[in-house]
Amino acid sequence: MNRTQKSESVAALNRGFNEAGVVVVTRNLGLSVAQSSALRVRMREAGASFKVAKNRLARIAIEGTPYAGLADMLTGPTALAFSNDPVAAPKTVADYAKGNPKLEIVGGAMGATLLDEAGVRTLAELPSLDELRAKLIGLVQAPAQKLASITQAPAAQLARVFGAYAAKEAA
Repeated sequence: MNRTQKSESVAALNRGFNEAGVVVVTRNLGLSVAQSSALRVRMREAGASFKVAKNRLARIAIEGTPYAGLADMLTGPTALAFSNDPVAAPKTVADYAKGNPKLEIVGGAMGATLLDEAGVRTLAELPSLDELRAKLIGLVQAPAQKLASITQAPAAQLARVFGAYAAKEAA
C-alpha cells in the first residue's frame, strides 16, 4: 500500500467514524474470504458496513472523532462494523458471531460512550429503529380503529332494527 492509498484509506475510515451512530470492533480469528463476504452482505442488508483496516491507519482515522476511545481496542486482527442505526451493526455482528466462533466481539462505542462486549450484545438485543417505528405507528393507530368501531356500532344496530321492522311490515 503506497502513501496515497493509505491517505485515502484513512480519509474513508474517518468519514465512516464521523457518520456512524455506532461502531463495533471485532476480532477476526481466521475468517475465510467466503465467510467475510457473507458477513458483509448481511451487514449491507441491515444498512451497516464492515471494514477490515490496519490498526495503525484506524488509529489515525479515529483521532478527532467521538470514537477516539476505541484506540485501545485496536490490537490484533480487527475489523470495524459501522451503522447509523444504533442497533443494526451490533445486531448483525452478534447474530453472525453466534454461528461462527471465529468472529469475536471486542467492544464498541455509541458516540463517546464506550461499550464492552456485554454492552454491544445488550445493544444487539434491542429492537431496531424500523421495529420501534412500526410499534409506535401500531400504538397510535389502535385507538383510532377502536374509536371508529365504537362510533359505527350504534348505527349498525339501528340499521338492523330498521331492517327487522321492514321485514316484519313486509310479511
